[in-house]
Amino acid sequence: AKDYELRQYETAKWVSTVIRGETQEAAMRQGFWKLFHYIQGKNEKEMKIDMTVPVTCLIKSGCTDFKISFFVPFEHQDSPPQPTDLDVFIEERKAAAIFVRSFGGFASPEKYAEEAEVLARTLRNRGQPFHEDFFYTAGYDSPFKLFNRQNEVWYFKK
Repeated sequence: AKDYELRQYETAKWVSTVIRGETQEAAMRQGFWKLFHYIQGKNEKEMKIDMTVPVTCLIKSGCTDFKISFFVPFEHQDSPPQPTDLDVFIEERKAAAIFVRSFGGFASPEKYAEEAEVLARTLRNRGQPFHEDFFYTAGYDSPFKLFNRQNEVWYFKK
């Protein structure tokens, strides 16, 4: 469809942290730095790991916990180094079909929520079953990139 796509993602490992009781913006900032320290060597092997994209954030309806995640690079998927920060963990996300809506610009929590609502409305109108109680935000760019930015919202297909 012109306003969204359906992607199939394979099972993969992500390094994640959950930030509780903060605004989404503050949670993203805190979570990003915890994960950045992990890839800079704050792990059991003291290994530097390449930064990957996207950076995702799990948003659950009516919940002030935010799970921020970095994709584990392909060369570390089999055995990623374990985090030494107790708030950081490796998770395996199962293969899934995901509805994706892409948009540009600098994405704020309000913009992500607005785009998620547009995607949800479109999917409902087209009779596409999806998990409505949560969505992911996905950001692909450094904060220093000014133009041609890529952001997404993801709903998992039922």
